[in-house]
Amino acid sequence: MRALVASTLAAAFVLLGAAPAAPPDHPVSFISVDELKAHLDRGGAADIIDVRKWDEYVRQHIKGARSMPLRIVPDRAYEISRTTLVVFY
Repeated sequence: MRALVASTLAAAFVLLGAAPAAPPDHPVSFISVDELKAHLDRGGAADIIDVRKWDEYVRQHIKGARSMPLRIVPDRAYEISRTTLVVFY
């Protein structure tokens, strides 16, 4: 499971590197698997969003994550929390 999360987060970093040139509306930072786990273990909230294609999400995803393929994130941005930690992978 840890290897899956690490490889998925690594893929997300690559995808985030292809972001548009415009600055984001909100600050963006990176979080490691260990930091996310520690945050959740302390009772912290997180909106974990799997941006892979549906079939990849169905095969294996982080428990509690929801599917929002990268290509439709702009159309569903209104669903993303503005008050809790948001993790895309």
